Amino acid sequence: MTDPSATDRHLVIRGLRVATVANPEHEILEGIDLTVRQGEVHAIMGPNGSGKTTLAYALMGHPAYRVKGGEVSWKGRDILKLSPDKRARLGLFLAFQYPTAVPGLSVASFIRSALNARLQGIDKNPDIDPTDSVKGGVSMRDFRNKMREKMALLRMDEGFASRYVNDGFSGGEKKRLEMLQMAVLEPEMAILDETDSGLDIDALRIVAEGVNAMLNPNLGVLLITHYQRLLNYITPDFVHVLAQGRIVKSGGKDLALRLEEEGYGPILREAGLSPDLPDEALLVPKGPELDLEPVEAAH
Repeated sequence: MTDPSATDRHLVIRGLRVATVANPEHEILEGIDLTVRQGEVHAIMGPNGSGKTTLAYALMGHPAYRVKGGEVSWKGRDILKLSPDKRARLGLFLAFQYPTAVPGLSVASFIRSALNARLQGIDKNPDIDPTDSVKGGVSMRDFRNKMREKMALLRMDEGFASRYVNDGFSGGEKKRLEMLQMAVLEPEMAILDETDSGLDIDALRIVAEGVNAMLNPNLGVLLITHYQRLLNYITPDFVHVLAQGRIVKSGGKDLALRLEEEGYGPILREAGLSPDLPDEALLVPKGPELDLEPVEAAH
C-alpha cells in the first residue's frame, strides 16, 4: 500500500477493477487511478454505462459489486477490507442517485442514529457513548439545534424531521435529505452520485447552495454528474472523463465546457477509443434550463 503518512488526507485509488457479483467475469471498471484530496472537488463525467455509479458503489462497499483488483486507501487504511458501515465511520459519505424509502422511520431518528455511529468511530472507543452527552455524545437539545441549523441552510421546513425517510418524497426532497445527512454528519470525503438527477431548476440550485455551504478544507468531494450545467453552480477543481471503465482524460472546468460543446465523441477518439455510438448520441445532456446566476461557493 501507499505510505499512510502521505495519504491521511487523500482518497487514493490505484488500478481499481470492479465487476458485478451477478456477472463477475465482465469488468465494468478496468483500472481506475484517481487521487482526491480533502478540500478538493473532483467531477466525474461520462457517457451512460461508463461505470460512474459502479465507482461510487464500489468505494462504499455495495454488496452487488465485486472488486477484482486494485487498491483504495483513505486515512492510511485499505478501505476495501472494511465493511460499508466502517467506511462511513471513517468519514466517507455516499449520496445516492436513487435514495430508498424507509416507511416508519423518522428522518430525525435516522440521522441521529447515523450521527451516534459516526461519533463512536471505526474502532468503537469504549470510553465514548454517543447517546450520553457526558461521554462524548450529542445531547438531544444540541442535536435538535443542529438539525434546525442545517435544515435552514437547505431551506427545509422543520416538519421535515418528523416525516418518514423518503416515504412519499419528491425527487427534490429526496436529494435534499441526502444533503441534510451530509450536513449533519460532516464527512471528510463525500461521494455524490448524480445528485442533480431528476431535479428542477429550484431544487438543483438549493442542493448546489447546500453543497457549496459545506465546502471546507477538511471536505473532499467526488461529484458524479451527467450535466455540465451543475458545474456552473458547484465549481470543480478537476474534471475527469470516465469511459469504457477507465478515466480517459482529466482537466479543469474548461474540460466540462468542451464536453457540453462537443460531446464525448472527440475526446474518446483522442484517447484511442472507438465509440459504438455516433457523436449525436454522445452529447452531454443539457438538463433543466438554468437561467439563474451561478451560485458562489462559500469560503
